[in-house]
Amino acid sequence: MSYKEKLLLIGGGGHCKSVIDVIEAEGKYEIVGIVDVEEKLGEKVLDYQIIATDNELGTLVKKYRNAFITLGQIGKGEKRKELFDICKKAGFNFPVIISPHAYVSKHAKIEEGTVIMHGAIVNASALIGKNCIINTKALIEHDAIVKDHCHIATAAIVNGGVIVEEGSFIGSNAVTKQYITIPKNSFIKAGSLAK
Repeated sequence: MSYKEKLLLIGGGGHCKSVIDVIEAEGKYEIVGIVDVEEKLGEKVLDYQIIATDNELGTLVKKYRNAFITLGQIGKGEKRKELFDICKKAGFNFPVIISPHAYVSKHAKIEEGTVIMHGAIVNASALIGKNCIINTKALIEHDAIVKDHCHIATAAIVNGGVIVEEGSFIGSNAVTKQYITIPKNSFIKAGSLAK
């Protein structure tokens, strides 16, 4: 049996379940537990227990080197960014999690703390920043740039050459026109056309 690095998850809601599924499918990490609010201590998300709260992160980093933000994001990503920054300051390492059922071009670049979910496609020369969610069946086309702390929701399409500025949310089935810039902290509603 091959050794798996231990991984601590931060946030135990619905998005956490989807990320757990990707982590299990990828098979690189052993999930050691989940960090959430005090009221949820001892509860389980799928097969994994909520073992600690945010204020214990400074202690947990001494035991577990790797962490991953599994809090979801609808709208601006302030809470995800805040948690990411707290964990980075504490000294955690953030892996990149890529579903074996996704396609990521060898010519694309994915930065730390980002998850690429099942069925997503990231094409050549695309750049995905830190702590992003590229959700199920999302498409990031060639030369697109998705900056830090963004969520590209299910089946959304970011077309070629688009720049999605930090903290933005692009809703399910939304489509961007090619070579446009989506401003910082934008909210693009589900099913819309950004042009």
